[in-house]
Amino acid sequence: MKAKTKKIKVRPFDAADYIETPKDVALFLEAAFEGAFEDDNPSLIAAALGDIARSKGMAAIAEETGLNRETLYRALSADGNPTLETMQGVLKALGVRLAVVPVHSRVAA
Repeated sequence: MKAKTKKIKVRPFDAADYIETPKDVALFLEAAFEGAFEDDNPSLIAAALGDIARSKGMAAIAEETGLNRETLYRALSADGNPTLETMQGVLKALGVRLAVVPVHSRVAA
């Protein structure tokens, strides 16, 4: 006798549904930057910024940055390539900023 399989309904995962606090924003971006540098894939940063912007409301981010909502959707996608000006505006609207840290220590000769 053949076992009956039960179908389950699933929906695609969307990180934007889980980014709620400023700490969530910072941790998500930190992971995106680390992944982008490790994999030499800067599109991870744009996509992460898009996820976060959607979690906060793209229209609100567009209004705060003075940028067009459709332009933000394009720039902050996995295929996007936002300018530094766009990134800075979005980061400011999200209440975070970039910080530079050394990749690895250098020993003085």
